[in-house]
Amino acid sequence: MDGTRRVGVAVDFSACSKKALQWAADNVVRNGDHLILVTVVPEGGLEKGEQQLWEDSGSPLIPLAEFSEPTIMKKYGAKPDAETLDIVNTVARQKQIVVVMKIFWGDPREKICEAIDKIPLSCLVIGNRGLGKLKRAIMGSVSNYVVNNGSCPVTVVKQGIHET
Repeated sequence: MDGTRRVGVAVDFSACSKKALQWAADNVVRNGDHLILVTVVPEGGLEKGEQQLWEDSGSPLIPLAEFSEPTIMKKYGAKPDAETLDIVNTVARQKQIVVVMKIFWGDPREKICEAIDKIPLSCLVIGNRGLGKLKRAIMGSVSNYVVNNGSCPVTVVKQGIHET
């Protein structure tokens, strides 16, 4: 992947991450880029041997053709949905880009920041659930943490006020 832009998009297959993915496809990704979907699965989704193998480095880079297969993704504990797959297949065709997924296990805030450095990413696009001040203070905001601690430019795509 040397010499090409590596555009990361944090995805958890929620509505706000799909919006961020679509925004990145429309506004950031250009011909020849590598689009890297970064997803974080809560710990415990792997068998013991695989977890020990990948817990520090994350999964290998998984090509689009493989992460479109439910049987392959089951072993990683991730379940990409049809809408996410449609977005990435469309952008891959239209802009002739390479799309891969990298899966980490653990706390999304920390693992997304680790992904920025380990892959490494040129930039990251992440969605925002639009938590109120109280919920954000109690639960913590993944996007806010990544903006403040990530080592590359981070763009936050906000959930619209009338969207859920």
